Amino acid sequence: MKSRLLAGVAAVILALVGAFLVFSYAQNSDARAMAGMEPVSVLVVQKPVPAGTKTEALAESVTVEQLPASAVSKSALKDLQDAAGKVTAVDLVAGEQLLSKRLIDPEDLEASGSIEVPKGLQEVSFLLEPQRAVGGNVGPGDLVGINISYEEGPPEGAPTTRFVYHKVLLTNVQRAPAPSAEGAEGTGQDTAAALPEGSLLLTVAVDDAKTARIVHGSEFGTLWLTKEPGDASESDNGIITTTEVYE
Repeated sequence: MKSRLLAGVAAVILALVGAFLVFSYAQNSDARAMAGMEPVSVLVVQKPVPAGTKTEALAESVTVEQLPASAVSKSALKDLQDAAGKVTAVDLVAGEQLLSKRLIDPEDLEASGSIEVPKGLQEVSFLLEPQRAVGGNVGPGDLVGINISYEEGPPEGAPTTRFVYHKVLLTNVQRAPAPSAEGAEGTGQDTAAALPEGSLLLTVAVDDAKTARIVHGSEFGTLWLTKEPGDASESDNGIITTTEVYE
């Protein structure tokens, strides 16, 4: 009788211990699940971004979203401050988290030649003096505005200028080498060495219609570039003549 009583007590104790262990495991599982669901602030791409875009221009293309911690990549960025001065190494698509590994130094991008031309566009190059390209202060990945001037333009054969294209992607910049201390000239082995001293060979990505107009402006007129951030205004001032300048 006594042995049966002890066995019953032991069974009850074991049942209670088992129930406690199950309860503890369930609690810990819930805690782990809740930790994984804890919201984390990360930057998420809202619209397509071409490779070569500077982080300073990314603000209008990304937004901060709250995502479960378990769904956030280890290299996801929470803000753009730590990536200042970098550019996108590849095209970014809407909905993806902005990852630090997708941002590189501009020099690395230029060296790798990895700025991709957006689908449907093509590249065209033209030669400019530095003062016509923001003093040469432009590089691959920048957005530029293009002005075209003619000595005898419409409507009456007078000098004219027009801001023709906004936010054109600059894909490459080749600079003429500076003269050496001994005055030696380049070897002519590469394109840069063959450029006129102090000049820039700039390449932009545009559609076919813009390509023809840029070629015409470069061939028969003159081009001037602006460095145009993504949030710059885009007004149409039409064709500018001396009359419009003094209005």
